[in-house]
This record gives sequence, structure tokens and C-alpha cells, in this order.
Amino acid sequence: MASPKILAFAGSTRQNSHNQRVLEIAVAGARAAGAEVTVVNLKHYPLPLFNEDLERSTGEPDAAAKLKQLFFEHDGLLIASPEYNSSITPLLKNAIDWVSRKVGDETPLQAYRGKVAALVAASPGALGGLRGLVHVRSILGNIGVVVLPDQVAIPKAHEAFDENGQLKDENQQKTVSGVGAKLAEMLQKLAD
Repeated sequence: MASPKILAFAGSTRQNSHNQRVLEIAVAGARAAGAEVTVVNLKHYPLPLFNEDLERSTGEPDAAAKLKQLFFEHDGLLIASPEYNSSITPLLKNAIDWVSRKVGDETPLQAYRGKVAALVAASPGALGGLRGLVHVRSILGNIGVVVLPDQVAIPKAHEAFDENGQLKDENQQKTVSGVGAKLAEMLQKLAD
């Protein structure tokens, strides 16, 4: 059987992002479980704030088309989502919205249908981004993505990582890596 293909990205483009770090740990777990993982940074897909008037007047932005094509080419999504004011980041929500748009002969939400996702988060706060993951889970579920129940939120992220980008707490490291592995394993089971 072919290896499952996972698209991985964080809802942050900040340099030294805690969520980029936690994403890399989950990606390593998915790769160790046999998945082929493509990691992208949303800063390479600059998108205007979504609104339908803009979409009607100028069409789908090139960056949205390129990002959507990556969704089409992958079986699963591995997302690290920062928490802004107890919710999802504007960057992540905007990317989700642009990729959701039907263009040409596409069916509604085609880029999301049949996808399986896993979620992780890291935050300096005490809940580790958990409140934001609730919103990400809800949004993805409502657009046809199956979101795995396993998720990890790393609290006090500014203290959680060592100089090599690994989590100091061995159990947290294993749990985050395990989320990536579980996504790979689920995708493999669905393909079999």
C-alpha cells in the first residue's frame, strides 16, 4: 500500500513559533509511522482577507489555488493552532475559508471532503491553546473533515522546549509524536 500523504501546517507564521515547534514533533511521529508529510508555512501563501465581493471581482487568488491544490493532493491534515483570545487565529481561519471556496467544476468543499485531521497546539497560557482547538475542531467538522479525538495542547510553551526544539517533558514529547503517528495509522487503515 502507498504511504498516506499528510499536509502539515501551523496557524502562525511568527518566527520561532511555539506551534511550528510542536508541529515538527507531530510531523516526526507521522513520518515514523510511515506517512509522507509535506510541511508548509502559510506565510508562503499570502492571502487577502476573504470577502465575496473581492472573490467575484478578482477570482481565486493564486496563493489560494496553490494551497487548495496541496489539500487535493493529500489524504490528511496535521494542524498546529495557536490560540488568540480563546479562539482560532485570523491567519488560519482565512486560509480555511479560501480553500473552502468552490471554483469551476469543483464540488462544494471538495478540498476538505474525505480528509482526516489531527490537532496540536502550544501556548504560553495555562491551557496550552486548548480553547482554540475547540473552535478549529468545530470548523473542520462542519466542512466535512473527520477530526481525530486525540489532540495535545502544550501549556507554558515558552518554557516547554529545549534548545533543539524538543519538549523537555518526555511524556509530552511522546504524546505529541503519538498524535502524528495516530493520524498516519488511521489514514493507512482507511486506505486498506
